Amino acid sequence: MGHILPQLLQETSRAEPLISVMPVGRLEAIRDGVDVLSLSLALANDAMFLGDDPIAVATFAAMKKGIFVVASAGNDGPDYYSLVNGAPWLTTVGASTVDREFGGVLILGDGKQIGFMTLYPGNYSLRERPLVFLNECGSVEAMKNVKNSVIVCKESPSLSDQIENVKSSGVSGAIFIADISLSDSEYYIRTSFEAGFIGTKDGERVIDYIQKSENPRGVLQFRQTNIGTKSAPKVDRYSSRGPFTSCHYVLKPDLIAPGTLILASWSPINSVAQVVTNPLFSKFNLLSGTSMAAPHVAGAAALIKAVHPDWSPAAIRSALMTTSSSLDNTQSPIKDAGNNVVEASPLDIGSGHINPSKSLDPGLIYDVTAEDYIKLLCAMNYSKKQIEIITKYVNPNCVNKSLDLNYPSFVAYFDSDSEGKTEFRRILSNVGDEMSSYSAKVTGMSGIEVKVEPEKLVFKKKNEKLSYKLSLKMEGPKLEEVVVHGSLWWVHDEGKYNVRSPIVATNLIRESP
Repeated sequence: MGHILPQLLQETSRAEPLISVMPVGRLEAIRDGVDVLSLSLALANDAMFLGDDPIAVATFAAMKKGIFVVASAGNDGPDYYSLVNGAPWLTTVGASTVDREFGGVLILGDGKQIGFMTLYPGNYSLRERPLVFLNECGSVEAMKNVKNSVIVCKESPSLSDQIENVKSSGVSGAIFIADISLSDSEYYIRTSFEAGFIGTKDGERVIDYIQKSENPRGVLQFRQTNIGTKSAPKVDRYSSRGPFTSCHYVLKPDLIAPGTLILASWSPINSVAQVVTNPLFSKFNLLSGTSMAAPHVAGAAALIKAVHPDWSPAAIRSALMTTSSSLDNTQSPIKDAGNNVVEASPLDIGSGHINPSKSLDPGLIYDVTAEDYIKLLCAMNYSKKQIEIITKYVNPNCVNKSLDLNYPSFVAYFDSDSEGKTEFRRILSNVGDEMSSYSAKVTGMSGIEVKVEPEKLVFKKKNEKLSYKLSLKMEGPKLEEVVVHGSLWWVHDEGKYNVRSPIVATNLIRESP
């Protein structure tokens, strides 16, 4: 994600731009009549007043005009409160891995094959060469003495220094034994020389073969693409995590989408890789970041808008969120690559991974108006002048102000001073079958008593609205974990729809500005 200032939006009712921060021109998206706007940019956020965030201000204007705005969450994960672009009228997107990996194969002299990670773009294969184990590969001179070999390097305190040593030695090829994370791998495996990266377990097999063989040899094969790798998706380490400092009352991010090693268009005059000292050029490149993830969601939103042209931005966001998946391709909960590959929480993945096909027909939606956002800002104790800066509403109406926005997710904060209980009220609109009924089901939420009233919603016509209350109460004096999470499902009684919303209870409290 590029941390650059935007060329911001201009309202059709105003002659001057809301904010002009770049002298080269203005992105007049509202005037152009766009339906979807994708923002892969951000400002650093440290308890920022939303009125000081030009992206938040400009995109409120876009939302008022019915434009769906999706924005990248940032690349500063995996810490909590690292998320940017978390204004509640934005759809905030984190980044996931995909079930495609790039690598190669090391074929040992005894016929055994070991897969390795690599983005080396050179020769398809390196003919059989001697294999030499040099521990941490700290001596360039020692490597130069076996220049025509494939050297094997055991993990050192600095993998980047190790790689640089091997590169300068000019050896035929190298295998690096290092348990690097998915998010770190791209930085390391994009080498200009023949190199593969394997984990500690496979590394022990290679070292054992070298030490026991009289003439250890190996072949390196490159340019392999593996499809259907498991488990995927994972939320990647760099993807920024919620809560959003400037407004932690709304759970962010909203969802995740493919963001790691995505094939993307590229300037043909800038090199994409290097083989030894020779640059390579292409119209495409493999890129990673939440900047790659946000456009995926923008594309899905455009599909929804084409099918439902009268839907509001909040309705589109709701459809994307409530139909997203919290499971990976092993049918297990999505894992967190930045936290020992344990189960990810909604502060990492929001509602889950987008499912564009399902989002076209979500059954029920949570809708939000511009006035609802204003009531939230009022409840955040923003002055009327501050609210006017953000919304351009003169003398905004703060009657019935509420921190409880009609959002497709829930986040509750409990600490030693709290009462240990909280309530949410929501309104669902029926966009599915005319006569339809739904039953509530709650999963997860260990140590939290969850109550839904009523437990059944019966819709008699299209676009009918029905309300319910969700109550959370701690069963003990404190939360069992820093983040306790689960889901509320509204299950269609005939099995056609499953409308899911994430629930978070946490003690990660940081006051908004």
